[in-house]
Amino acid sequence: MTMENPEKISIFLSGWLWLKALPLKGLAKIGEIARQTKKIADDDPRRLIHSLKVGLALTLVSLFYYFQPLYNSFGVSAMWAVITVVVIFEFSVGATLGKGLNRGFATLAAGALGLGAHSLASATGKSSEPIIIGLFVFIQAVASTFIRFFPGVKARYDYGLLIFNLTFCVISISGLRTDEILELAQKRLLTVLIGASTCVIVSIFVYPVWAGEDLHKLVAKNIEKLGDFLEGFADECFRTSEDEKTCLVGLSSVLDSKSNVETLANFARWEPGHGQFMYRHPWNQYLRIANLTRQGACRVEALHCYLNSVTQAPQEIQAMISRTSSEAGKALKELARALETMTRPSCPNPDISNLKNASRNLNSLLKSDFWQEHTSLLQVLPVATVASLLNDTVISVEKIADAIEELSSLANFKGKENNGVEENKNNVSHVSIVIDGGQSSAQAD
Repeated sequence: MTMENPEKISIFLSGWLWLKALPLKGLAKIGEIARQTKKIADDDPRRLIHSLKVGLALTLVSLFYYFQPLYNSFGVSAMWAVITVVVIFEFSVGATLGKGLNRGFATLAAGALGLGAHSLASATGKSSEPIIIGLFVFIQAVASTFIRFFPGVKARYDYGLLIFNLTFCVISISGLRTDEILELAQKRLLTVLIGASTCVIVSIFVYPVWAGEDLHKLVAKNIEKLGDFLEGFADECFRTSEDEKTCLVGLSSVLDSKSNVETLANFARWEPGHGQFMYRHPWNQYLRIANLTRQGACRVEALHCYLNSVTQAPQEIQAMISRTSSEAGKALKELARALETMTRPSCPNPDISNLKNASRNLNSLLKSDFWQEHTSLLQVLPVATVASLLNDTVISVEKIADAIEELSSLANFKGKENNGVEENKNNVSHVSIVIDGGQSSAQAD
């Protein structure tokens, strides 16, 4: 007994301490949830607005149950309107509209085919009707499921085929046990259309979130991040290996943005014309620009690995590499600004011209006899690799510039000439920048 008492006391004491600390742990957990909630809302206030919009849409369609005349018209089928709101209301207008149209057309097509299958099966007699219905269900299930594997269909119509499969089975199979198959199909179609229409109306007219605008900003931001990386690499070239390296962030997000860009482009195609994004806006061109940006990011990613080799190279080589990288960064950031403001890039583009000149000067220096006088072969190879990567980067920047120029032509971006006229009218002084041999000077009139 003397040995058991300390153990019981210890267990009791541990339980008491756990119960005593439970309120404090609960308050700490509540505080953590509150901080996380505030952070999510501060990061993107549209998330809170989207939650309120979903609540508004659900409240509107729930009136089918609250008002007896509406409930008498649709009965239990009114629940399909509520289900439709829950499953198709998405964050952006394009996603909501795409899902709504998919669900509406799929329900209409599947309902018509389901009624046709039921009519054909009924005409063959009661004994063979289940067999015919089963055969139709099997054929459409196999066909619709296999079609969903096509990449183009899966990207835009996957949800519609899923609903088509479900609705066809509900309509055709229900006909075996009920004589009101036509009324069932009609009520289901109407309630789905009501729910989808409610979602689309609320999504468009109450603080709309446009996937096209998000795609536009994302592509421009990725180009800007790539420019920041190249400018950061140019700054690092003159630091010694013992110095603390600046963390060049943002490049990984550019490399990982493919799925996000493709999703936004798919949603943007469903959206009606709005703002500066009119009907039939060239969204495919954004995919091309994003792809070129990722290709450039892949080439640029290896540059940071050779930073020590560059900082150990002669000062003249460092200066040329730094200038080429800096000019590439400036050119990309200027292109990002032009894309973000939907302004046609300058033609000819001075940033691209400066970049080409810097690249030619670097190549000329590397081809000269400079290396034989200053360093060994082991130092030449890494720096030559950096020069090769920079040359590939210059080519990528040129391709991005051409793609943005093509987009500006297809989307009718505004020209810089109008902005320049307005600027000269509003400013008394005029500043011109003259670039000669890499040196720049400013003159004020």
